[in-house]
Amino acid sequence: MILFISGGAKNGKSMKAQYLARYLAGNGGLYYLATMHPGDDEDLARIARHRREREGWGFTTVERFRDIGALRPEPGCYLLDSVTALLSNEMFPPEGFDPGAPRRVMAGLRRFLTAAEHAVVVSDAIGSDAAVYDSYTEAYRRGLAETERDICRYADVVAEACAGNFIVYKGALPK
Repeated sequence: MILFISGGAKNGKSMKAQYLARYLAGNGGLYYLATMHPGDDEDLARIARHRREREGWGFTTVERFRDIGALRPEPGCYLLDSVTALLSNEMFPPEGFDPGAPRRVMAGLRRFLTAAEHAVVVSDAIGSDAAVYDSYTEAYRRGLAETERDICRYADVVAEACAGNFIVYKGALPK
């Protein structure tokens, strides 16, 4: 089963994803795919908070900042948090802007999700404001939207977090 959860910051996506991943893993492996490559103290604080929240849950953390399609999943459930960070890492590497990143990320996610027994995929809703940004940011927002739409095609369940509530657009969340 593949579950996709999107939503704004601090809406409960990650915590709900952890519960769902643990449920789906059953007696199999439970893996947390950490995709955020820390760039500043705020990122480090967010990573530390997520690690504290996962303590005692039985997750094996796998740091994967780029090339998600190269992973060969073991039986169990993977919690990928987040597509937003994964695309950012691919699109804005130290060597410069890479406009081909969204297609590569989508292809890699397809390979990974097709091979995974179960996966819970988290992404941040960043495209709902009406602001106009520079061309790099707009390319990133378009790339993220295309990637999310692609994941939704493969997902058994698609949900959005809003103020701690979950709106299900496709399938049904496990109880």
